Amino acid sequence: MFVPKGTTLTSFEGFAHHRVTVADGVTLSAVVGGTGSPIVLLHGFPQTHLMWRHVAADLAADHTVICPDLRGYGASDKPAETDGSTYSKRTMAADVVALAQALGHERFALAGHDRGALVAFRAGLDHPDVITQLACLDVLPTLDMWSVMQGTSATVGFHLYLMALPPGLPEQLIAGSPDAFFGYFLDLWVKDPAAIPADVRTAYLDACRAAVPSIVADYRASAGIDITHDEADLAAGHQLSMPVSVVQQDWGAALGFDAAARWRAWAPDLDHTTTTSGHFMAEESPAEIAKILRTLLQR
Repeated sequence: MFVPKGTTLTSFEGFAHHRVTVADGVTLSAVVGGTGSPIVLLHGFPQTHLMWRHVAADLAADHTVICPDLRGYGASDKPAETDGSTYSKRTMAADVVALAQALGHERFALAGHDRGALVAFRAGLDHPDVITQLACLDVLPTLDMWSVMQGTSATVGFHLYLMALPPGLPEQLIAGSPDAFFGYFLDLWVKDPAAIPADVRTAYLDACRAAVPSIVADYRASAGIDITHDEADLAAGHQLSMPVSVVQQDWGAALGFDAAARWRAWAPDLDHTTTTSGHFMAEESPAEIAKILRTLLQR
C-alpha cells in the first residue's frame, strides 16, 4: 500500500498486501481481504486503492475483495510510456485479469470508479468469459465522453485536453505544482469534504506527485488508442454481455445528454442509478455503493 508516514489505514485491517507481476515485468500492488466470491475494485483519479477502504470492509464480510493500485498509480509499477499502448485501457485491463488469476480467481466481478471504470469497461469487452458482473461509477465510456464534450460545458474536462497533448508540456506544467493540480480535483469534485480526511488527502497527493508522467500517459491513451479500440468494438457490434451496474451523479441532464442511454448502447443488461453524492461516491456514500454492488453480485 502507498502509506505516507503517520497515515493509519484502519479500514484495511485484516487485508493482506500483495505484489504481483502481471506483464512485461510490471508489478501491481494490491490489498486482499475477506472470503467468498471474488470482486476486484479499481480506483479512479486522483486516488489510489485507498478510496475503496469503506466499501471493501463492507464487502469483505462475504466476498473476497481485491483492491489494486492501477499500473502507473500508487505503489504499483510505473513503466515509461514507450508507445500508445503502455497505458491503454486494454493493457491495464489485462493487468487486472492477470492479477486476479495469479491470486487464484479465474472469474470475478469487477467494479471501477472514474479511470478505473474505463479499465473495467475495457476488461468487460476484452474478457467477457472472465468478468461475471461489471460496475462502473461516474464515468462514460471513452468514445462517448469525447462525443459529448463540446462548447463551454467542456471546460469541466480541461484536464482531459491538457493531458491529451504530446509528451513534454503537460508533464512539465503539472510537475511544476502537482499538489495544486491534483488537489484542485479533490476539492472541486467532492460534496462532503469530510469524506476525504486530511491523512487520506495527503496520501492521494503524495501518490500523484510521484506519478505525474504515468498519470498523464494514462489520460493521453484515452485520447488516442483507447478511442481506436472503442471504435473497433462499436463497428463490430460488440457489447458488454454480463450484468452491468452504472452509478452516476445527476450530471448527464445538466450537460445536455442522456447518460443512461449512452451506457445502454453498450450494456443491454443495465441497471443505471443516479446518486445525490459527489464524484467520490465510494467515500461520500459508501453504504449506498456497497448496497448497489451487493445487488449486482446477486445477479
